Amino acid sequence: MIISDRHRYLFVELPRTGSTAVHRELCALYEGEPILAKHATYGDFLKIATDDQKRYFVFSSVRDPLDDAVSKYFKVRGGRAAGARPRGSRQRPQATHRRKDRLINRLVDTHMTRFVRRTDADFATFFLRYYVLPYDTWASLAHRRFEFIMRFETLAEDFEKVLRLLELEPRRPLPLANQTSSRRADFASYYIPKIRGRARRVLGPYMENWGYRFPAAWGLSGPTTADRLAYRLYSSFARLYWRYLRSER
Repeated sequence: MIISDRHRYLFVELPRTGSTAVHRELCALYEGEPILAKHATYGDFLKIATDDQKRYFVFSSVRDPLDDAVSKYFKVRGGRAAGARPRGSRQRPQATHRRKDRLINRLVDTHMTRFVRRTDADFATFFLRYYVLPYDTWASLAHRRFEFIMRFETLAEDFEKVLRLLELEPRRPLPLANQTSSRRADFASYYIPKIRGRARRVLGPYMENWGYRFPAAWGLSGPTTADRLAYRLYSSFARLYWRYLRSER
């Protein structure tokens, strides 16, 4: 999470949505400063923010879950560690780290990594094994309240829009960060026909919620009523977890 008291903005970082690139750029060129944990939620910020800071321009980003799932696969296939705290970041005394949540994420990532490496699983096998419950992120907590939501797919252009809304002159195009060289550029090509039905059931409601669509060539309709109901039920429990159970008390 990045804040600038001078320019009156707050950037809420959602994992695997290009947040690292934006984080670095804000700190390097636009007087941003890390606050709380990197992936702290907006609710965490409100607990320690001043009345004036609560009026800052808030922005974040989202990503097509079809692309995110492929990114996750290559992340665990490469065995990269997750959840590292950026160098130079600091945390206010009132806030708490998400130690338990990071531990759970590491355990899950370790399990995925070991499975993929042991079996040399392709993406389809990985997807069918680990994408069973409805997909959701904590963008569902507060992103609808933010002043601007950038799209990972158009991140550089959207970041420039944010800067102009803040009345800041863009100093350069946004540099890319954490690119995966071993994957193909077209993430949709990883979804072979046998897993597309699962993708519609698991990813479809979230995609619909954030305006994403399945490739027309797949011939898929949107999620069913049952898919939407399952998503709402899962999301309600997930939001309770993200709000109340992630941090140590």
